[in-house]
Parts: sequence; C-alpha cells; structure tokens
Amino acid sequence: MNTHSKVLGSEVVFEKAYCEYRLNRVESSLKTIESAPEQTDKLKELYGQVLYRLERYDECKSVYTDLIRNSQDEYEEERKTNLAAVVAAMSQWEKAPMEDLGLPESTYELCYNATCSLIGQGKLTEALNKLQQAEELCRVSLADDSDMTEEDIQSELAVIHSQMAYVMQLQGRTDEALQLYNQVIKLKPSDVGLLAVTANNIITINKDQNVFDSKKKVKLTNAEGVEYKLAKKQLQAIDFNKALLAMYTNQADQCRKLSSSLQAQNPGHPRPVLIQVAQLCREKQHSRAIELLQQFSDQNPESASGIKLTMAQLYLVQGHVTKACDVLRSIEEFKHKPGMVSALVTMYSHEEDIDSAIDVFKQAIEHYQSEQPGSATHLALVREAANFKLKYGRKKEAISDLEQLWKLSKHLPSADTMSFNVDVDELENSHGATYVRKKAAKVVGENPPKEQGHGEIKKKKKKKKGKLPKNYDPKVTPDPERWLPMKERSYYRGKKKGKKKDQIGKGTQGATAGASAELDASKTASSPPTSPRPGSASGSSTAPASGVVPPRQQKPSSSGATRKKAPQKKKKGGKGGW
Repeated sequence: MNTHSKVLGSEVVFEKAYCEYRLNRVESSLKTIESAPEQTDKLKELYGQVLYRLERYDECKSVYTDLIRNSQDEYEEERKTNLAAVVAAMSQWEKAPMEDLGLPESTYELCYNATCSLIGQGKLTEALNKLQQAEELCRVSLADDSDMTEEDIQSELAVIHSQMAYVMQLQGRTDEALQLYNQVIKLKPSDVGLLAVTANNIITINKDQNVFDSKKKVKLTNAEGVEYKLAKKQLQAIDFNKALLAMYTNQADQCRKLSSSLQAQNPGHPRPVLIQVAQLCREKQHSRAIELLQQFSDQNPESASGIKLTMAQLYLVQGHVTKACDVLRSIEEFKHKPGMVSALVTMYSHEEDIDSAIDVFKQAIEHYQSEQPGSATHLALVREAANFKLKYGRKKEAISDLEQLWKLSKHLPSADTMSFNVDVDELENSHGATYVRKKAAKVVGENPPKEQGHGEIKKKKKKKKGKLPKNYDPKVTPDPERWLPMKERSYYRGKKKGKKKDQIGKGTQGATAGASAELDASKTASSPPTSPRPGSASGSSTAPASGVVPPRQQKPSSSGATRKKAPQKKKKGGKGGW
C-alpha cells in the first residue's frame, strides 16, 4: 500500500489504518484515519479502538455514543460492550463518577464491564455479586455450543475468576484470592495480559515471603506483547513491583537501576523515590535517604506531603525529634489536623520543649477560630490546650483558654429549649430510673394534722450484735495483738524443732522409732547362738518373725556416683513470618 499509494489513493485508507493498528503502530493508525477524506462507519469503529488504546477515553466515549445513536445493524451489542469498557476504564484509571448510560447487562461481557466500573468506585460487594452473575451468563451462553469443552469454558472464565480474586484481595481475603489466581495460572490462557496481571497480583500477596515463587511469576510479566495489552497504570504497577522484588531479594544494584528508570519515566511520582529510600535504609544510609527525600520535596512541592512524613520518620529513627517536628510543621495540608497536633505536642513534651507545644496548640486554635469557629474540633483543641497548660503550671495562660471555652458555650441552646419536648413521665418510668430511690418531698409550712390516738412513730434501725468466739471468757482480757498475723506478734519465737519432726518419714511405714531400732540387727549386741530347744526338728536357731516388709534400696552404680541424664539438643525452629 505504501509502494502504490499514488495508484490506490484513498481507496485503501481503512485497510492501511487497520494494518497499522494490528502492528501496534497506533499513532500511525490515528494519523491515517484523521487524514482520510471521508469518515465512514468502518473508519469510525476503528477510530474508537485506536482512541481506547491511546487511553483518550473521553473522545472514545463520544465516538461510540455517536455510533450507537446513528447506526442500526447486527453489531449494536458489540458497540455497547465497547462503550461499557470505556466507562469502566474511566472509573478505574481516572476515578470518574459512574454515569448511567442505560447499557444492558444481558451478556457476560457487558456484565463484566459493569463490574469493573463498580470496582473503580470501591463497591466491592456489589462487584463480586455481579461477577458471579457474569460467570453464570458465560456458562449458559457457552453451553449451547457443542464444540466447547469444559476446558474451553474454564479458559473463557479465566478473566472473570482473576477479577474475582482481585476483589477478594481488596477485601483482605488473600488466601481465597491466591487459590483463584493459581487456578488461572495453571490453565495457561493465551491472553498474555491476563497472565501478567494475575502473576503481578500473586507477587503483591507474597511480598517479601515466598520469594522463589515471586521470581518465577515475574517472568510472566515480561512476556512479549504485554505492553500492548495493558493500560499504562497497570504497566507502571508491574514495574514498581519488579523494583520492590529486587529489593526483597537483596539485588541492590538492580533495585537502584529499576527505580531510577521509573523516576525518569514518572518524574513527579513519589513511589520510585520511596523505593530508592527504602533500599538506602536497608543499607543503613539514612542521611543519604533524607537528602534524596528533601531534593524530591523541593522539586515537587505538590506531592511532598507523603515524602515529608517519611522524612520525619527517618529523623525519629535517628533520634532527631526536634528536626522531625520541624518537618511535620512544614506540611501545610496536615499541620492543623488533630492527629498531627497530638503527635507534635507529644514529641515536644518528650523533649521538654513546653513553649513549642503550646505554640502548636495556639496556631491550631487560631486556624479553627477563623475557619470553623465553635466546631467540635475547635472546642476539643481549646479544652486540651487548657488541660496541657494546667498540667505544666501555666495557669495564667490556661485561664484565657478556659474563658474562651466559656464564651463558646454561650452559643449552646438553653436548658429550657433542650427540655421543651421531654416527656417527664416516660423518663421517670424508664428502665434506668427504676434503680433510683425517690424521697418524698417535704411539705413547706404547717405540719399535717395527726390522727387521734396515734403518736409520731420513729423507726430506728436495730444494731446487730457481733458474734463472739466459742471459747470467749469475759473474765480474761483479750489479746491486744490478736489482729496481727502470728509471725508479727511480739511473743512469737518461731516453730520448735522437735525430735518427732526429724524422724518423720525415716522409719518403716506404720512402725515407730522404737520398733525400728529393735528390728535393726546392727544395733543389737552380739551374743552367742542359743542352744537348740528340746524337741526341735533342726539344730539351727530360729529368728523372730516380723510382719513388716523391709524397704527396698536402689543398687549403687558401679562407679558409686550419681548418674545424670545428658541434655538433649534443642531443635531449631523455622524462620519467623513477615
């Protein structure tokens, strides 16, 4: 076509633009379409596709809206699907509010695109329900095709399942999400864009754990043609995760190279700088990290808030509390927020810089006095400032805050106004009021007349007599130290050590010390054997019978020493989780 452009002329404009589009020469395709002498419906269809690839969503939306309005053929459903995809992209990447264009959800493609719009708006529960609806529609539509196998259906459902897993991941259900992601990976779908997004999301779940799996998954994000299938923000997220993975795997040079490249591509984006700073902190180069943050903050003041918070954190790590306070007070966006005021006052108090802490209160109160006078935050700050000053003995300064608080309280409605619609009877009969004792009101003036024959009776409570101990003797004076523990009394001399105590457990069970001595042959005096009694069957002597079984003793070891058990080696536990 380029060779014979003079002969062919404008007859092959659509074909040329389409070839350029399929060769991923999107900019060239756009120029070819715009240079056409006549904008046919075919060119408009292709024009919408080109604008979508270039992420010019507003123009793309106008093209498809015009096509749907002015054409009636069998491709109307495809155009509505494309328009739904544009609306979803605007919701996800540009955070544009959802616009009801009256698009149906009769097919699983339309239902899926509606789900993407809901995810962009943060409506995750609704999105998950609609994804289940899209899955059902997909199964029903593909079941009619006899040539489709279950494997083919699962491959078609892969994009829906991957999106389900993403919603679960956003909801914090990471185990369920990981299971679905891995199912999609095992199917090996032909869409390299789907594989890249699924692999990237698995890497984000792994973080600095399961690094070997992440290194395998990152290869799927480098597949050929991925850059033409995904939006710029998707590609950017994948590149950020590659840099973080390099940091987690201790590839410092690779991490620096990737983060520097990202910073060159996105000069105003804070994330590449934060990745470089994280790597420097891992190398204990905190001063260099702070210099890098300060440099970025000076060059990009519009996105310096998060950077300055990181700077303050690094100063605190190094123990420079005052420097951290100075950085925090320089953040105009946050410096009057109650949380920031609380943090600054706490840090200044730690440094015993009470004047600076009071100055923080003063500036915050002045801000709310001019912007939101009498608001809950304003009153809370004044009250806390007064309490803080009283705590540190600044009574005169606290008085002015208390006076200001008293003046602000004048704006409150009066007690009569607040109690105008109160039902007193209902209040007294409420559950809480039943536990309150009611006292009869005293009658002012003359005493009421008494009935004849009845005098004024005063009820007196009878005092209960204390119980006396059983062995109480009124003639004996009680021990004045009876309330003290025995060991603390003056006459306590400790427990006596008696012979019986020492002999407990030394004899045979059930035998006394005397009996044990009698049975101990070693303690008896040696005497010659007695002569046999007449009538004895044998010539041996008889020993006295005893019904007590002697205690058994352990045999001593051959060495005569006590054996000790060798200590077992402790098993080493696994490494802790992140």
